[in-house]
Amino acid sequence: MDNAQPMNGAESLVKTLLANGVDTCFANPGTSEMHFVAALDRIPGMRCVLGLFEGVVTGAADGYARMAGKPAATLLHCGPGLANGLANLHNARRAQTPVVNLIGDQATYHRPLDAPLTADTEGWARPVSVWTRTATQAASVGADASAAVQAACAAPGGVASLILPSDVCWDAGGVVAAPLSALAVPRVSPDAVQQAARVLRSGQPTLIVLAGSALREAPLADAHRIAAATGARLISPMSNARVARGRGRLAVDRVPYSGDAARDKLAGIRNVILVGAPAPVTFFAYPGKSPRPYPEDAAVHVLARPEQDLAEALARLADAVGARQAQLPAAAIPAPVEPARGAVTSEAVARTLTALLPEQAIVVEESVSFGRAFYPGTVHAAPHDWLQLTGGAIGAGLPLALGAAVAAPGRRVVALQADGSAMYTLQSLWTMAREQLDVTVVLLANRKYAILLGELAGVGASPGKTALDMLDIGNPDLDWVKLASGMGVEGAQATDMERFADLFRMANARKGPFVIELVI
Repeated sequence: MDNAQPMNGAESLVKTLLANGVDTCFANPGTSEMHFVAALDRIPGMRCVLGLFEGVVTGAADGYARMAGKPAATLLHCGPGLANGLANLHNARRAQTPVVNLIGDQATYHRPLDAPLTADTEGWARPVSVWTRTATQAASVGADASAAVQAACAAPGGVASLILPSDVCWDAGGVVAAPLSALAVPRVSPDAVQQAARVLRSGQPTLIVLAGSALREAPLADAHRIAAATGARLISPMSNARVARGRGRLAVDRVPYSGDAARDKLAGIRNVILVGAPAPVTFFAYPGKSPRPYPEDAAVHVLARPEQDLAEALARLADAVGARQAQLPAAAIPAPVEPARGAVTSEAVARTLTALLPEQAIVVEESVSFGRAFYPGTVHAAPHDWLQLTGGAIGAGLPLALGAAVAAPGRRVVALQADGSAMYTLQSLWTMAREQLDVTVVLLANRKYAILLGELAGVGASPGKTALDMLDIGNPDLDWVKLASGMGVEGAQATDMERFADLFRMANARKGPFVIELVI
């Protein structure tokens, strides 16, 4: 670009993002964003990844930041484009993922005329965002972008939405803004540490709930030391943004999805200590049953809020209870596991994953019903990171896998993906093919919304044909090998564990994406 030419707002936006370390943009642009698109063409340094649906774009930005430890940008088209991406922004909010969410909008002077795409864009963005702003002039765009990056990265992380009317992007007068200082991560108070220590010394049955960065290797080790020294139990929420797991790492159990199973598991607990986690709650309410999976009379204590330094809080608590030198549980040295044979079951898939998962794989799980054995059954798999659907809005799995693969080249991504939720964002496969991303998709094809059959029973309903038809996605059956092929991704079907193991080995050894339709 000729430096003598005045810079427009879009050019100052791109340059400011790059100056702030944001060098990846997941995009589905429209007319209002054309000046940003043109600026990306003129200014080198930004990797642009096209998604064919905004839910793919926002979910991919979530998966990218979970693995990269820094935000990507999105590029969405006006309020309706944002609306298409809201479900996975909700999931990103629940995961506390840093995302710089860029949304084009009507020109400032065009908006009062109520053109067809005019919407309450800021109103739609605000509930999923930690920070929302509409740029009002080209000269402010750079400063707005720098503030958005700072807000997204402020602990514990979140979605920062910057709305950009088209005229502030094409007008001259843009200024590149320097990065703002990172906001300090607050430490927990000495009182909070001492209160938690008193609870742990009381001898009462105590549960420590770990979430967020407390599930990384070092803080998790301190949590295990505390548990070993005090007899406390450790647990994490059902769904977590990222967990370090596998052979040689310390495991942590999860609150079960089923409310009845969760209440049974946590029966007798007298104290709950929260470390970056909310108080446990069942996924849904059921008639006549408590929404709390822990006893109603248990006391809840907060050691650290999500925005505080969780690792430092656990280290100080370990000191306070004399656990810094506590003997950690000896890591079990498992016997070598062979892939499962015969019929396809949840336990058999978990066994095969344990036997064949590549070293340092990234596992993305979007399966609750059939996948019930996957998490507990893979504690002795090769070291890996496990990413989950955090907000309950289905359709996150394939975009998360896409974004994680962009963020972590050289690591194989394995997506354990239910078929019903895969249909929400199957366009992700096209982007995986275009970018030649190393993703193995294990498509769990039971041809029904199996989890909803359980929910129907949970509310005491007696289903008839109409209800059951609403939960069935057969007639006609989805053909995932053909669907994948139509998106440019090779695939094959497995109906038994021997075939699955063969395909899984092959897929992980090759470059690029591959879909295994596992019929269950």
